[in-house]
Amino acid sequence: MQKMKKLAKYLLPYRFAVAAAVFLIFLQCLTQLLLPDLMARMVDVGIIEGDIDYIYTMGVYMLIITVFSMIFSIAANYFTSKASAGFAKLLRKDLFDKVDYFSLEEFDRFGTSTLVTRTTNDVSQLQNVIMMMLRVVVVAPLTFLGSILLMLNKDVTLSLVVLAVVPLLAIFVYFVSRKIIPSVQEMQNQLDKVSRILRERLTGVRVIRAFNKEEAAAKQYEAANDDLTVVSLKVNRIVAILFPGMLFLMNLATIALLWFGSFRIETAGLTVGDMMAFIQYVTMIMMSVVMISFIFVVIPRAKVSADRILEVLNTNELIQDSENTVLFENKNQNKNENKNINENISENANENTNENANENANENANENANENIISDIPAVEFKNVSFRYSDSDKMILKDISFSIHHGETAALIGGTGSGKTSLISLVPRFYDVADGIVYVDGTDVRDVKQSDLRQKIGFVPQTAVLFSGTVAENIRYGKEDATDAEIWKALEIAQAAEFVENMEEGIQSYISQGGTNISGGQKQRLTIARAIVRRPEIYIFDDNFSALDYKTDADLRYALKTEIKDAAVLIVAQRVATIRNVSKIIVLDNGEIVGIGSDTELMETCSVYKEIVESQSGSMTENGADGGSSAGEGDNTDGDNTDGSSTNGSSTDGSSTDGSSTDSDGNGSDGDGSADNDNTDAEVTE
Repeated sequence: MQKMKKLAKYLLPYRFAVAAAVFLIFLQCLTQLLLPDLMARMVDVGIIEGDIDYIYTMGVYMLIITVFSMIFSIAANYFTSKASAGFAKLLRKDLFDKVDYFSLEEFDRFGTSTLVTRTTNDVSQLQNVIMMMLRVVVVAPLTFLGSILLMLNKDVTLSLVVLAVVPLLAIFVYFVSRKIIPSVQEMQNQLDKVSRILRERLTGVRVIRAFNKEEAAAKQYEAANDDLTVVSLKVNRIVAILFPGMLFLMNLATIALLWFGSFRIETAGLTVGDMMAFIQYVTMIMMSVVMISFIFVVIPRAKVSADRILEVLNTNELIQDSENTVLFENKNQNKNENKNINENISENANENTNENANENANENANENANENIISDIPAVEFKNVSFRYSDSDKMILKDISFSIHHGETAALIGGTGSGKTSLISLVPRFYDVADGIVYVDGTDVRDVKQSDLRQKIGFVPQTAVLFSGTVAENIRYGKEDATDAEIWKALEIAQAAEFVENMEEGIQSYISQGGTNISGGQKQRLTIARAIVRRPEIYIFDDNFSALDYKTDADLRYALKTEIKDAAVLIVAQRVATIRNVSKIIVLDNGEIVGIGSDTELMETCSVYKEIVESQSGSMTENGADGGSSAGEGDNTDGDNTDGSSTNGSSTDGSSTDGSSTDSDGNGSDGDGSADNDNTDAEVTE
């Protein structure tokens, strides 16, 4: 009951409806209590004495009272429904708001299926209990006490015979209810398990069918369903004992009443009408006890639901904004100022015919441009960072230190389980570090608001996540006020514009839940476009290019390099070919950094990186001509040979020093002989 009191605050906005319902139920009970006495008078005066007019009169009175009772009941049901539905609405809202701000730690702790069950099934359980309680809490005590008082008023001795059965009923209900509570708790846990398995089977139906695991999946669900059935039957068996036992005691009281009542009619002057009224009052008393006992059946379920809901509401998020949050410096404003300075200097240089002035202007412009590309303050910096999940003592990351500046691209590579995804999850503060500090623009991520931090970041998760709705609605998750032109630009950069144009309604085309009506590569490109449209200062790509073919991969990365050259980019990669021309490659092994540097440097100094390259060299050599050709169309930095040998069809200057062909002015040719549009990465031509 203490738990229910904590949840009672959700009824406060509907206190008028609750008060109206209680008052109307009170009136309904009074009208119900009047009927047995009116019937007794009709029998004693009208029927026994043969007074037909009195029978008609009492009949009309009883009919009027019954009509009013019905009106009171309907009105009371309306207000109880309004109050209980409002209670459920507010509770669901608070639950959703709470879950919406959970960190990934809390999601890992509870699990998705149980959070869904608590927000839907458990809230509905409490809603039904509230509706019933508003009626039973008033009806049962009032009917019980009113019937006893009216019985005592007619015959005290006969009333005591009836009251002797009431304690037996109370004891019986108490012991039965004690058996129900643990069984209901177990039943709710089994229901969570069934919900989890069902959710997994529905979301993973393609994998299940691909591996012919329908029978195994059915057996697993059947086993969980059987466990739930066993527990449900256990609860139902207890309930099955409760109501027949109560009915037996009620019938026992009725038989005793008739037995002793017949003697009271002969010896104490008890009338037949009073005897009939007694029988009705006994029925009303027993019904009140049934109502109260029913509370003992539903309260355990409500208690379990209340516990589960309060567990969510009382959970303190492990990741919260600091009380003394700070603001990021407005670096975008500084960048725009630098850009304006560069433009002004360039204009002055063009207008000035003096050669020295031109040289000075160009030098200043270049210096400002360099400052614009790479700031002195790192965009992202890890300083002696260690990390573990809250439910584990094992460190996933150990003493990680590195930095990325604006205008710089860094790549993370390592074996499965090396901690790549865990590492990038620390930047938007999905998790908090165990030791060390993660800085964004020179500020500890724990010192700024999470919303401000994530506004700076365009995060593309490893698994492409799309929501049911149009293409435009999905892209606008990145920027709510994005115009159609901005959406198309983001789609163009993400190499998604062509397939979206071919859809029937373009960006207004509908995407089904999870993006099941488009391919994996298309989903991945839409999620990339969603990050691009917001134009963040930091991009994080969690192995997002693995679902793309070589040509699309190369075209996409060339477009990204051109459009987001001022941003810091952190890429998680599995294919060495996609990152070999990145200036800073960070190699992870068992949660530790074992190497940082360029491809050439790491091939000489990092055995782990060399093993990764060699393990992929066979497939890369096999696809070298195709991969080099495709990549070269978009960017000579992306389609390079992955084993250090030149597989390009031709070299425009006759040399090939790092597996890519570069001429004297930085333009190269790909495997099919077509000139690259641009070869802008300085480190590529080194």
